[in-house]
Amino acid sequence: MSKIQLQQISKQFGETQVLKAVNLDIDDGEFLTLVGPSGCGKSTLLRIIAGLEMQTSGNVLIGDSLMNTVRASNRDLAMVFQSYALYPHLTVRQNMATPLLLRDLTLWQRLPLLGRLASGHSSAMALINSLVDDTAATLKINHLLDRKPGQLSGGQRQRAALGRAMVRQPVAFLMDEPLSNLDAALRVHMRAELAELHQKLKTTFVYVTHDQAEALTMSDRMAVMMDGHILQLGPPAEVYGNPLDRRVAEFVGSPKINLFSAEVDSAGRVMSAGVPFRRRLSVLKNTAGLSVGLRPEHLQISTCAVEGESWPLRIVYKENLGSDFFLHGTINGSSDRVVVRAAPSMVSEISIGDDVFVQAEEGAAMAFGQDLRRLAFAEGQ
Repeated sequence: MSKIQLQQISKQFGETQVLKAVNLDIDDGEFLTLVGPSGCGKSTLLRIIAGLEMQTSGNVLIGDSLMNTVRASNRDLAMVFQSYALYPHLTVRQNMATPLLLRDLTLWQRLPLLGRLASGHSSAMALINSLVDDTAATLKINHLLDRKPGQLSGGQRQRAALGRAMVRQPVAFLMDEPLSNLDAALRVHMRAELAELHQKLKTTFVYVTHDQAEALTMSDRMAVMMDGHILQLGPPAEVYGNPLDRRVAEFVGSPKINLFSAEVDSAGRVMSAGVPFRRRLSVLKNTAGLSVGLRPEHLQISTCAVEGESWPLRIVYKENLGSDFFLHGTINGSSDRVVVRAAPSMVSEISIGDDVFVQAEEGAAMAFGQDLRRLAFAEGQ
């Protein structure tokens, strides 16, 4: 295993700047996810690591070795694509063995008929077949080795593609939205399988996705990318619970965070939708376009007014997800739309059109300034 370092990576396609001086250190054996909306540069960054794309400027290092001029085939990285890229005319065993045949056999040993007579062919093939069998056992696809891709389900094809990457025993796996072609239930199942596989292999995974649920559930760390920049890098719980930028707060979390326009007085007291917050901002800068964010789980429903950070809420939609309800409404007669998460027992008597009250959990509100960066509330309030 080797550490991967990206130093001031920039990429330009014509006049379009896709990556803008990206710095990133990926530790040995960690599961790091690059997550962001389409067009943010995450797949381009992955292709630059793999050597499939050349950066306009900056350096890629694997271990202590500079990789800028090293071909993709010599970087000892394994790529798993969205489309699986399996050879349709080959069996699963043959698909998995192909990278080893190209790497471990000489040109003479690879010849269709005469190669079997070449010196060392039998022992090399025995080792290759052993690696394929061991990898198939790890992925639980032994019974599929003699089938062709057209005879497999989506999840089985995904395992076969993973197996083809695993047999090489690379220093890192690079995965470009590998679950996006699967149905919703299978995606959830494969998320757990990939996380367990990472724990078993102890190998570096660099995973690209636009699905923030995948990033939150599988990663050791996640890097949220937008407009060619990494806006925030850290453990999923930290990125979700302590977003440093409003764009991160909006992107990570489902349903999205509730955002309200707000004002601040000369003492730093924040007011939103006619209700003052208990805490004050510690620094009064970049507050012209102030907004306040509260996640759905940080709001509580009440049928009567309560003291504190509380707003009247008119219910316009009830979303039943079984274990949870999401109540959609407007607060204090404004157009600000609010989503509140609640247990079924809490909302059984609430109907569309009802007027209730919603209260913020103490200390849960987040403030974002005009530049979209997080503003700190003064401590001890």
